[in-house]
Amino acid sequence: MVIIENSVRRFSGSHSWDFEYWRLPAVVRRCRGWLFATRRRRWTVRVVAAFLLLLVVPAVLGAVATAQTTTSTTDTSTVSSINSALSWMAVKDSSGVPLSNYSFATNDGSLLHPFTTVLAAVITIEFAGWLIIVTTGIWIVGYALSFKWLDLFAAPMHGVAQSLTSQIALPIVLVTAATFGAFFVAWFWIRGYYAKSVMQVVTMIAVAVLGPLFLAEPLADVLSSDGTLAQGRNLGIQVAAGLNGSNTSDPTQLVVVMQQQMADNFARKPLQVWNFGHIVDDSAACRAAWSSGMAAASGDQVRSGMKNCGDGAAYSSANSPSVGQIGAGLLLLLAGTLLLLFAVVLSTKIIWSALDAVYHGILVIFGFAAAGFIYGAPQTFLVRNVVHSLFAGAKMAAQVIFLGVYLLFLGDLFQQAQGQVMAVFVIGAIVEIIAILQLRKLTHSLEKGNDFVANRFALAIQTGMAKQGTSAGGSSGTALGMGQLGAGRGMHMGMLATLGAFSTVSNSPATAWLAGKTRNPLAPFARKEKKSLLSQWGVWGSDNFGGPNGMYVQSYLNRKLFAEAASEGAHAYGGMNTMRGAAAALQHASDIGATQGDFLGALMGAGFTDASVMRHVVNEWGTVTRIADGFKLGDERLARVAAATERSDNIVRRYLNGNASAEEVAASMSVLQSAAYTFRTANPGGIDGVTPEELRWINEYLDNPTEKMMKPLTAMIDGDGSTSLPLIASGGDVMVDTVGARRIGAFLSNEHAKRILDKTNELVETPWNLQLLRELRNEGVKAQLTDSFDPNLWKRLPPSRLGPSVMTDPASAARMAAVERLMR
Repeated sequence: MVIIENSVRRFSGSHSWDFEYWRLPAVVRRCRGWLFATRRRRWTVRVVAAFLLLLVVPAVLGAVATAQTTTSTTDTSTVSSINSALSWMAVKDSSGVPLSNYSFATNDGSLLHPFTTVLAAVITIEFAGWLIIVTTGIWIVGYALSFKWLDLFAAPMHGVAQSLTSQIALPIVLVTAATFGAFFVAWFWIRGYYAKSVMQVVTMIAVAVLGPLFLAEPLADVLSSDGTLAQGRNLGIQVAAGLNGSNTSDPTQLVVVMQQQMADNFARKPLQVWNFGHIVDDSAACRAAWSSGMAAASGDQVRSGMKNCGDGAAYSSANSPSVGQIGAGLLLLLAGTLLLLFAVVLSTKIIWSALDAVYHGILVIFGFAAAGFIYGAPQTFLVRNVVHSLFAGAKMAAQVIFLGVYLLFLGDLFQQAQGQVMAVFVIGAIVEIIAILQLRKLTHSLEKGNDFVANRFALAIQTGMAKQGTSAGGSSGTALGMGQLGAGRGMHMGMLATLGAFSTVSNSPATAWLAGKTRNPLAPFARKEKKSLLSQWGVWGSDNFGGPNGMYVQSYLNRKLFAEAASEGAHAYGGMNTMRGAAAALQHASDIGATQGDFLGALMGAGFTDASVMRHVVNEWGTVTRIADGFKLGDERLARVAAATERSDNIVRRYLNGNASAEEVAASMSVLQSAAYTFRTANPGGIDGVTPEELRWINEYLDNPTEKMMKPLTAMIDGDGSTSLPLIASGGDVMVDTVGARRIGAFLSNEHAKRILDKTNELVETPWNLQLLRELRNEGVKAQLTDSFDPNLWKRLPPSRLGPSVMTDPASAARMAAVERLMR
């Protein structure tokens, strides 16, 4: 009820009987104001407009054209042709096939293949809209160059010019104008400006002689078949045709040739790529078959022609519509729309040039009838219009030549593309946008040239052929009546001043207050910047958050700590940007709490710059950490040594087989060295009091560790120390108490760590000696047995992946030389 009440109040208020309020222009202004009131609405309108222009409008055109289509349908093929919509344009390609007969031959599916039916329908609608756009664009260019449209204006313009001449070119008007002119002659003579007086006489005589010739047929030179416009058009077409390799001199035929070239480049080749995936014209037989099928508007004939000419890929593509073809159609729709825009802009410029010539030709009637006799601005009026009328032909020639150069460039692009038409179409779309902007600059330059020539002629008349540094109108080089030329020179400084004013207003504190406390409100994203600043101020303004000792500084102090530790480790072992240095840096950083996610930042903070070194060592460190989780040992450091050893053994094997890089091997060995160093650091040695008998038992155990030898030692270590037990040895049992047993256990741990580190260092120094890797692995297994004696450990651990033959192979040793270089 509330909504209904509001609606009734809106249409029954004070404006309900105000007809001015409901007039269409007023309604349009209110709607436009509402649509563009906010930035969001403006962007919404632009996006919707672009969507409608590029997708919806072509699709609607295609749907309408398809509805009017003569369709030949078989069980497996459908053909879309829009003769009724385009045949009147009579645009043909170089093979003589009308574009209105073009069709997209594809499989229309069946009840058992509904998805294929939907794809075919969408592609058909896309094709119909695209063909209308492209054909219209090509036709517009040809129609503008054919000058057929000028015939529509010729007769009415001749009648208007004749009527105007009969009303203005009267004796009384001529006598009055000549009297004014004679006054200026006398005035200049009396003042002593004899040259200007003589020039005024000569000018009046020239106007009196040429005026009747022009006024007899006012627009004959503009609208005739051999006038300035026609001659400019013919010159431009001949130059453009010459650039494109045509030797025909007939302008009508040249226009047809240019249309055919545009049809080939913008319709025929893109359609073949869209339909078949490539250009079938490269084969003479397929070219003839395609042209014949298109001329007959028969999809079956096109498909069978591709099959008969031997192009199986084209035949398969024609039978299988795909989503990719829909995407290609959207791309062609966009490019075709740009082609149509370029054609409309170019044709508008050409027609504009012609109508400019007609416009200035009509104004010349006033000049020859009266203004040409009067000194100053009236004579400049006549000169300007005569020059503009003559230069219209030159402007048209330049614009047509511009079109020829553009077509030549695109033609060469298609030739060099070697079938990659879609890429050329994207480039062509960009070129079309640039061409529109360049055409605008070209037209502006020609108009400035017109004004320059007119100014020079008018200045010569007004100064009596004297030195043209000054004129009668002042100290500038601009003739009377050419005020627009002088005004144009100050535009750039005026623009700079305007921009400076905008900048000053935008930076004013008063403007910021008026704009809702928004600084520099005219800058882009000013309101977003305001929200961002307010959000940051809310955080940074909190107590103890900012400042040199605030929580923000505290939050990244660990980064500094990790970087310093990494730097210390790198300088102690290997140096910066080396594998060994990176591994040592990670070990030092890990010792004070750094984890996998902190390592890369720690290396960068330490001064490492080699991305390959950092990446390989960090990745290898993480891999070893994951492997170590699978080793269930009492000492985690020993588990890491075992994991790093297994990893290096595997990486070396893969490297020798060609499945890993030297950098991976070097990184693996560096991480292995850091693990061995950490294990040795935890077991540094320095056990005193070991007796010779105990040392004999230790050496025998280290040579061949067995469960039989380890069980008594473990029992004594775990005992209460009240008794002594013998330790079994081949040279005689060794009696030890609990203290001695613990002394032997500590000595064994230290000795294992020492032997592992020694073998690791030897391997790092001589990585080509692969026997050291096997010996290192054996030492690691012995240490694992001592850590938690498991009789099945040898069964669970896989044997070394490097056989004896590989370790003694000279080729393998030579291949490891690359690793040796990386380890230094």
